[in-house]
Formats: sequence, structure tokens, C-alpha cells
Amino acid sequence: MATGPRYSVPYKRKRMQKTNYGKRLKLVKGEIPRLVVRRSNKNILVQIIKFDINGDKTITSVTSESLKKYGFLKPSKNMPSSYLTGYLIGKVSLQKKIKKCILDIGLNVSTKGNRLYAVAKGAIDAGMEVPCGKEVMPDEKRLKGEHIKGFDTSIIAAVKKSIDEKVK
Repeated sequence: MATGPRYSVPYKRKRMQKTNYGKRLKLVKGEIPRLVVRRSNKNILVQIIKFDINGDKTITSVTSESLKKYGFLKPSKNMPSSYLTGYLIGKVSLQKKIKKCILDIGLNVSTKGNRLYAVAKGAIDAGMEVPCGKEVMPDEKRLKGEHIKGFDTSIIAAVKKSIDEKVK
């Protein structure tokens, strides 16, 4: 006599290794918006996402490509562009009255001082509350681009000033 299936197929997003449902449940339970950081080979995508029973709602979204509007014409995948993307999302979210977020790095590997934490540092410097330890944050020299040969470090301050002027 049959007793039912011996094997249950996991959810599609779990099979594709796109979602860790245990981690997601812990992040969603707090009802605080998430600062979602996703990186690709060329860009950084940062979103503020709030949980809704019918599906997550994206409140605001910024990519590192959008820094060109503020005068940052350098490559958009390095540490300074990640920091400035975090700074920009911080200013935009403060404009929308979101002051506190939880960092969600998804399935990315958490390494001390990587680009994901540079985004969090930028959001913190913009005035947001993002609970994140100081020991995992990148060094200030790396955020300014001093480790990159031929990189003009004064452009970081100019872009931050431009973001402050345009996003109020």
C-alpha cells in the first residue's frame, strides 16, 4: 500500500540557489526594510525592499550606473563606486523617510572589507541606521580609491557634494 512520496522537490528558487529561505525568514520577521545589495561583473544594484504578504515591495532602487548623473564617470564596479552607490541610496531613502534598514547580501560571500560592506558604509555615512560591525567595514583609503593606480581621489568628495545638492 502506498504511503506517499518519499522525496519532495525543493522550491525552484532554492534549487537554483537564488534564495536561502531560512535566512530570508529571519530578515523578514523584523518588519524593518531591507537594504538589498546585489553585485554583478559590471555594476552594483542596491534596493530598499519592504516585505508585503502579496510579494516584496521595492521602495527605491539605485545602480552604480546612475552615478554618472552626479559626475562619477569612472568604472562602476570598484570600491569607490560601491561606496558612492550606498551614499546615494542612503540620501534617497532618507528623502522617503526611511531611516533604518537591515543589510541583506543574499547568497554573496561575506568577506571582511568587500564591496558589499562599502555600500553599507556609504548608507551609514549618508545618515541611515544599518546595523553592521565596524570590523567588517573597508578601510577609508580603499573607499576613497587610493589603492587604485591613477585614480583621482578628489572626485569622491565632489560626487558626494553633488549628491547632497541634487537629492534633498
